[in-house]
Amino acid sequence: MSPSTALRRMLVVFLLLVAAAATGSGGATAAPQATSGTATPDRPRYDVSLRSDATGDRWTGRQRVSFRNASAQPLREVYVRLWGNGPDGCAAPAVKVSRVRGGTAAPLTVDCTALRIELPAPLQQGRRATVSFDVELTVPDRTERFGREGAFRFLGNTLPVLAVHDATGWHLDPYASSLESFYTLAGDFRVTLDHPTALKVPATGRTATRPGAPGRTLTRSVARKVRDFAWAAGPFRTADTTTPGGVRVRSYWSPDTPAEGVRINRRDGATAVDALGASLGRYPYGEIDLVMTPGFPGGMEYPGLVLLGTTEEGGAAVHEIAHQWWYGIVGNDEYRSPWLDESFAQYSSFRLMGILEEQCSYGTSWPDDEAALTNSMAYFSTHPGSFRVLYSLGPCALWDLEQTIGSAAMDGLLRNYARDHWYGVSTTAAFKRAAQAATSKDLGPFWDAHRIR
Repeated sequence: MSPSTALRRMLVVFLLLVAAAATGSGGATAAPQATSGTATPDRPRYDVSLRSDATGDRWTGRQRVSFRNASAQPLREVYVRLWGNGPDGCAAPAVKVSRVRGGTAAPLTVDCTALRIELPAPLQQGRRATVSFDVELTVPDRTERFGREGAFRFLGNTLPVLAVHDATGWHLDPYASSLESFYTLAGDFRVTLDHPTALKVPATGRTATRPGAPGRTLTRSVARKVRDFAWAAGPFRTADTTTPGGVRVRSYWSPDTPAEGVRINRRDGATAVDALGASLGRYPYGEIDLVMTPGFPGGMEYPGLVLLGTTEEGGAAVHEIAHQWWYGIVGNDEYRSPWLDESFAQYSSFRLMGILEEQCSYGTSWPDDEAALTNSMAYFSTHPGSFRVLYSLGPCALWDLEQTIGSAAMDGLLRNYARDHWYGVSTTAAFKRAAQAATSKDLGPFWDAHRIR
């Protein structure tokens, strides 16, 4: 692709992101049990069966979650995050859970995004337990990651997922509308979606369909070692291709999506998944779905599925596919360290498009003295628009690191870092250690200059 085309596309995405910025709400809930340094519950398995209404507006069914206690401390409870309730909180909950089995449910907290389930007995280290519950999902009437656009439904951050407990306690941070506040451990999903045959249903994982009741189709998806599960539903047009690297790219778009934009996204998506796989480690999921509509605000990433607002010049396909590595494969706590996925994905996409030097030649000032790349969403949610530094100063800091240690060393650093945190969790401290180990230069002044703390 040409740098000028890529630049225009990324500018469109950036402006959409700024326009979508809003202040998060709610507060964290303190952990009631003893802390341990090991992240738990781990190795979760989610078994889900849902049935939609005629339009895909409402989905009901049952979800079963099995998990292991990785911590040396007995696990007396688990928390389930209902992120779909984030935008409206308890005023209009879009995700409802009932008939909990395997534990005792408490009232919802953190603006109805956190459900505590007390286990019937303390779960010892290495042992597994299971909870299950009925789920009712109602798609909100807004064009967002959990929302709709015309006849098309987006169900991102919708399925209840386990919260994480580690040395700091339970991570029960509030929903952040301007970016993400999600933090989960990699697990396995087996999801069956029963829907009208007229609706195409792209979803996380490897999907297959078979006939259901008259006029209905069962879409079954299996996704291993992913952090979340998302899907969409609507009368999409579709096309499939397989990249030279063997990844199946399945494209879905609404009929009013600009045809040239669809073509560009399909091309860029296929190119990016192979190129990033070559530099960071082979894409492990075999399939990725591109879901394109003209009105979706910017883009949003999920394991094996991305939502793309698409103009004649395409969309944020390269950036969102970079998130398959930076957030998906190499996880992080998106509330406390959003730069570890957003800045890294932006850097990887700019680097792939060959526009890092051009993008970083303008120079962007810090919005205030408190701003830092490593700030949490507690800062960014209360400083509207300030998160732009994650998309501008963040990738440019990584480009400056590349200039400091050399391109070959940067290649090795990123590939080795991804390998060492594959399906795990990245932290700023771990990346700083890895970067310092990749060079004989003292990087202390570098971290200070770029406010990487």
